[in-house]
Order: sequence, then structure tokens, then C-alpha cells
Amino acid sequence: MSNRLTYSIAAILLLTMALLAIFSIKEDTFTFDETAHITAGYSYLVKKDMRLNPEHPPLIKDIAALPLLFLNLKFPSNHPAWVQKEPPKWWFQFDVGSQFLYSSGNNPDQILFYSRIPMILILIFMGWFLFFWSKKIFGNKGALLTLFLFSLSPTFLAHGRLVTTDAAASLGAVLATYFWIKFLKEPSKKNIILAGLIFGLSMLFKFSLVLIIPFFITITLVYAWIKVRNVKKYWFSALKYLALSFLVGVIGMIFVVWPIYQYHVWNYPLQKQVRDTEFLLSSLRNRPLAELVTKMAKNPILRPYAQFFLGIIMVSQRVSGGNTMYFLGEISSKGWRNYFPVVYSIKEPLPFHILTITALLYLAWLIKKPFWKKPLKRSWVWIDNHFTEFSMLVFIGIYWAVSINSNLNLGIRHLLPVFPFTMILTAGVISKFLKQPFLKLKCLFLGILIFWQIFSVVKIYPHFIAYFNELIDGPNNGYIYTVDSNLDWGQDLKRLKNWMDENKIDNIYLDYFGGGNANYYLKNKYISWNGNLKEEKFPRGNYLAISASSLQGGRGLPAHNFDQPWGYYLWLDKYKPIKKIGYSIFVYYIK
Repeated sequence: MSNRLTYSIAAILLLTMALLAIFSIKEDTFTFDETAHITAGYSYLVKKDMRLNPEHPPLIKDIAALPLLFLNLKFPSNHPAWVQKEPPKWWFQFDVGSQFLYSSGNNPDQILFYSRIPMILILIFMGWFLFFWSKKIFGNKGALLTLFLFSLSPTFLAHGRLVTTDAAASLGAVLATYFWIKFLKEPSKKNIILAGLIFGLSMLFKFSLVLIIPFFITITLVYAWIKVRNVKKYWFSALKYLALSFLVGVIGMIFVVWPIYQYHVWNYPLQKQVRDTEFLLSSLRNRPLAELVTKMAKNPILRPYAQFFLGIIMVSQRVSGGNTMYFLGEISSKGWRNYFPVVYSIKEPLPFHILTITALLYLAWLIKKPFWKKPLKRSWVWIDNHFTEFSMLVFIGIYWAVSINSNLNLGIRHLLPVFPFTMILTAGVISKFLKQPFLKLKCLFLGILIFWQIFSVVKIYPHFIAYFNELIDGPNNGYIYTVDSNLDWGQDLKRLKNWMDENKIDNIYLDYFGGGNANYYLKNKYISWNGNLKEEKFPRGNYLAISASSLQGGRGLPAHNFDQPWGYYLWLDKYKPIKKIGYSIFVYYIK
């Protein structure tokens, strides 16, 4: 395949992805996290004060908020939750967000559209970079198949449009890995500096990317071995690479992380930062660590690092503490070990799974000799010849292992960093699979899978968040298995309003989960409904709209040791919804 044709197809794929992403947000409302992220990002740029949303790095929020600087917006600087004369609570960021978006004279739909455009640009850049890297490893065919899997990925189309850190984490993992491997293979001054700057940048995308630190240590030690293959020489080689790796890390922390965080605490009163840090770390069991970060907050030079490490600690506490979630008919706050494997199997397109399995089977077939004959020698030879692919596999293994053992089961979006590597490896192996014998049959097989994935993904437009594959008969049944950001993140509130207008419904009871504001969109046409109320409290002859996350949270059975309210929506089992709004809001008519 010629380069000209390859680039033309790549451009079409990226343009298709961009158009699908842009036009699919037309009727969206804010998803749950976007309310806090967009408001925080705008406050960082205009206030240079990072008191809001410290549990996420600032860079993606900054980028999303850049277009908002040209909209002449009003920020609620006098809001009590912003002033925070009392200790900061997690809901302050949402309280300020609601005021900023819906009660300050700003246009929330305009804010949402313009803040999502930079996210889509980041998404397209990631697609280009995956194409570029895959082309270097596997050639034109592998690059195009990688880009196809990416651009027609329902998960990237869903979450790559949103002002969250999830898709950006994928980009950070890919960029950091690419430049780290480049540094290992050629430790020149240029590559050391580039690896350091990109490492620092990745730390500003999402805190879960701290996992690239043990990942980089692992592949660095392996690379040190394959360069010498001698026990006596190994330790010198390992120390050399580890010393250079430490230098790379220092470059990232000093020349990227420090200046970015310094900007974000510039107008954050020092004493206020100290008090907030002390309060937010008051429940941390590791008191020496809490005291160290607090001392750093008191130091004018180190306070940017204090804010950085505060965020990492807050995320670690959140991951270990868990979050109340519905999954497979149960409610739990501690997570399930099978959560991510099951969600991955039903949320990703079946053609992609089939291609992955085909690639694995083809690799198994390529092992000519019995694997038990000289396995170590053969493994080291393969790693030496395919170090980039080996590194991708290591990252996939580490990230999957940590995710499966995490108590925080909030959605497939948390697995996004492994997606690019899985796509590159799958596409690369399939591109090698496409050769004689049976070439025509193999091409037909691939063509069927490509058209299947196109049809499967495009037909759900614009509801990409609600995508589920044919294993569970599509998105209509998704709520039975999982909700929250896998299906319902509050994106369909405006679509509920449109449905009510079309059907001339003047009054509806609503239990809504998300970042939208019912008062803003529905005004006096709705009555807030508390799911904990008993069935007999609901007035007959009225409509009831419930977000799928709230509905399933009230119908799931309690998992072991779950001690919160449950079962309060079981009474709705005897009713059938008369309408599903975008798959995420269920509308009932209660006679």
C-alpha cells in the first residue's frame, strides 16, 4: 500500500472521528464530573488559585477552559463554597460549578460546547500519534488498522469528547512510553531531556499515570539486561540506566510539574493552602506523610509540590476507599474483582475482541518449537528484537492488574490508558497475519469485521456513552449490567426536555443523576423526587423520570458488608418504562 493512499485513508478516518465527536455533543448536558472540571479549570486561569478539584491535575482542565476566556463569563467569586471559610468539602467544587454554570448569567450550553472542542482536538492528535508510532513499527497496514480501531472506538468517541482526564491519560501513557523507549535505546542529551519533559507532562494529565513509574523501572531493568546478557556486567549497566532514569524524572518534576503547579498556587493564600491540606489529609493513616506534605505547603518554594502530592494522596485514598456502584444486580462500595473484565467484554465492539483473539491465536501458532525448550533464551531473544512490543505488554499487564484489584469501579473509562497499546499490538499482528496462504479469505474476514464495527458504532450515534456490544444485545440492556459512566452520566437531561416539549408534558417527577441542572432546563415543569420515599408517597396519574444510575442503585441487592439504603426502587419492577431518553433516563407513567 502506497504512502499516499495510506495518508489519505488516515485523514478520512481522523476527519470522521472529529465529525462524529463534534456533532454528537449538540444535545448533551454536562456529565457528572464536567461540572467540577470546567469550573475548576476556568478558576485556575482567571484566579491562579487551585483550591477547587485538587484531586485531579490541572493541565487538561486548563486546556478545556482556554476558549472560555473569550466568552466574557462571570465567576461567582463571593460564593461561600469558593471563599471556603470553613474546611473544604468534596461537594464545594460542584456547588461553585452549579453557580458558575447556571446562576451567574452565563450560557451553560455555550460553555459546554467550547470547553469540549479542545478535548476533541487532543483526541485527534492522539489518533495521529498512534498512526505515526504504529507505522514505524508495523508499516502502513498496521498503522491504518490501529487508527481504524481508535477512530471507531465507542469508548474514545464517548469519553474523548468530555472534559475529564480519562482520554488524556491514554495520551500521556502513549507519549511517555514512546519517548522513554527512545531514551533507553539512545540516551543522548536530547532524548533524556525530551523523555523528562514528556514524563512531567504525563504527570499533569491524570494521577493514575504514577503507574508509569514502576512500569518504567521494570522495562529499564530489562533493557539493561538485554544490552549485556552478563551477570557481572549487569549491575553496572542497570545502575547506569537507573541513574539516567532518575535524571529524566528530575527534569520532569523540576521543569514541568513545578512551574505548572506554581502558577496554580500563585494566588492561593499560603495559610489557606496549609489549612486545606491539613484538613484534607486529616484522615490519612500515614501521619508522617501527611505532616511532610503539610510542611511542604508551608514552604514558598515547595508548596507547588505539596499541592501535587496532595492530589496523589487524595486519589489513592479514593481508590482504596471505593465508591458505591451498581454491577450485575448488586450494590457495593468496595468493588468487584470481575468488574473490569466483564465491562471490557461488553463495552468494546465484538469485532475488536475477535481481532484480539485472532492475533493471540496467530502468535501461538508462530511458536514453531515447543515452548518448554530453552524458554528463557528464546524469550530474551524475542524481547531484544521486539522491545517496544514487550514494553506495551508490560504496561497492559501492570495497569490491568492494578485496575482489577482496585475498589474504585466507576467505568470502563478507567481502563482507557491500556487501549492504545492493545490496539497497536492487535493491529500489528493482524497486519502480519494478512499474507499467504489464504490471503483472500483473510482479507474477507477482516473486511467483514471492519464493516461490522462501523455499523455497530455509528448506529448508536450520538449516544456513544451508552454503547454495548451484541453479547448483551446492545445498549437497551446495558443498564442490567452496569450504569454510571458506562451508560448514564447525566448527558440526556436536555433530551428529556425536548421529549417533554414534543409530547406536551407539563409536569414530571424527576430523580436525576448528572451534571445538568433541572431547574435551568425544565424550570417549573418538574418536581424533584427522592428515591428513598416509599411507593405510596408517589401521586398516581403522574410521570416519573429516573436516571438509570439512580434507578439501578435503588434496585440492586446489597453485596457483602454493604450497609447503605437499598431496594427503594424495587416497586418499579411491576411497571414498564414508556420511554428511554438516550438509553440513560427511564420515563414511567404511574397509574
